[in-house]
Amino acid sequence: MTDTRLWVIYYGKPCIITILVLNTPQWTSVCGFKHFPAPPNFDHVTIPERTKLTVMERVPQFPPGLKPPKMQKRLRYMRGKEMVHNFLLHQQYGIMALGGGRLKYQHFEVMRLGIGRKMDTQRMFAIWRVDAPWQPVTKRGQGQRLGGGKGAIDHYVTPIKAGRIIVELGGKCEFDEVKDFLQKIAEKLPFKAMAVSHELLQEMRRKEIEDEKNNLNFYTMKYVIQNNMGGCQNWLSPFDFKWFCKHV
Repeated sequence: MTDTRLWVIYYGKPCIITILVLNTPQWTSVCGFKHFPAPPNFDHVTIPERTKLTVMERVPQFPPGLKPPKMQKRLRYMRGKEMVHNFLLHQQYGIMALGGGRLKYQHFEVMRLGIGRKMDTQRMFAIWRVDAPWQPVTKRGQGQRLGGGKGAIDHYVTPIKAGRIIVELGGKCEFDEVKDFLQKIAEKLPFKAMAVSHELLQEMRRKEIEDEKNNLNFYTMKYVIQNNMGGCQNWLSPFDFKWFCKHV
């Protein structure tokens, strides 16, 4: 860096102006060498005969002569954490629920049509990880008087817990190819969900264990509830004693 001083007349008075000159080097690329990593190997992946998602039944089939049974709300089917179907069978990609909720027949069709349009059936496949709608939901007609027993069955739903894998997608493809349309479909579901891969699931669980291990706050929710600090047990439900306010 060099400086140059000039004498100038400013409003009839002589003054000195210092100009700084930066000697910035410039490079012009003439010939470059690019190194791209080798693509992943998918020789171990086997594509099934049916690659698209099957059509789910709107109403479950009952034996002839059996009246379709009615059911209570049973909200416990949606509360808490999924302990069984919380991993990817093919260890590739899928959609995971982040909260509890219910899936209707319309939601199954949104996922089936959305994935079927975007996926390449020559090298990709998709499978369901949830059952068809089986829990009946009753509804009474508008303007009816009270009484008269429980209403008629209006539709069927599938209860979902947090951490449940809803649909799984695999094949000879990378996560960047399928992440966008899987995330768009996950945003259309009636509860929070996200597109995940096998590596992302492992990283999330590792980070959860690491955060719990490195936590510097001694007064965790588990410690507060188990020691009844402030008499909090008088206002807690049995689910809070089991999940410590993690899944509400």
